[in-house]
Amino acid sequence: MTLDQAINTLSQSDPIIKLLQQVKLGRMKPSDAGLRAITEAWLGTYHKVLDTVQLDRAALVRLDPSPRLAVLIDAGVLAADHRAVLGLRTLFDKRLAEAKPSP
Repeated sequence: MTLDQAINTLSQSDPIIKLLQQVKLGRMKPSDAGLRAITEAWLGTYHKVLDTVQLDRAALVRLDPSPRLAVLIDAGVLAADHRAVLGLRTLFDKRLAEAKPSP
């Protein structure tokens, strides 16, 4: 999987793009079951991509989930101590530490 493929895969299930605006407009609550399901699926997809993609350090940095997680946490969609959030951050840090330097 290339960086572009990884970004495309993650974008397809990204709850920020499609649903966070609905939360901000009050049309959907952060605790909405549908939003939770989509967010959980996105977290799983992100974990799978990070678990399978082989990229150099510079490319991997572009996949850093922290900014997107922060938006979801700030909106009340996710808790900072959510098991999947902690797992994703841990996996990203591990992959980053293992990544080869950029050419």
